Amino acid sequence: MNEQTGHPAFRIQLSATPRGARLARRLAVAQLADWGWPYGCAVSDAAAHLVAELAANAVRHGRVRGRDFRLRLALLDHGRALRIEVTDARPERLPAPPTGPTRRTPDGESGRGLLLVEALAERWGTDAASDPCTKTVWCEIACPPPARLT
Repeated sequence: MNEQTGHPAFRIQLSATPRGARLARRLAVAQLADWGWPYGCAVSDAAAHLVAELAANAVRHGRVRGRDFRLRLALLDHGRALRIEVTDARPERLPAPPTGPTRRTPDGESGRGLLLVEALAERWGTDAASDPCTKTVWCEIACPPPARLT
């Protein structure tokens, strides 16, 4: 339960490895199903993409040897919005996604992640955590409340 709002929240610490990133996505989808958004619905699919991207970034760019990353999901506004937070072990803030022409190749395997986050999320950003050695990348998506939260 979210201490500030009284709405459901989920939090877990995972290894900063590709396996940890995959597990973050799977756990997020399972938690959303428990909250009433079944696998394959629009909310579940958007959240899966967002968690996958933020967790992959935490593993690839925010990893510090011997330190984990954290995933937090929180329902806001009586279940009308979902906030996804991934906290990694590097305090540097992320740059804004590029606008205009870029040097990415059409077949390139990276470089589009923050564009995906920007496209799927209503809002997103970074926060310095209370621990000066971490940063949190967060995003929020609008969602119709499931029947059990209305």
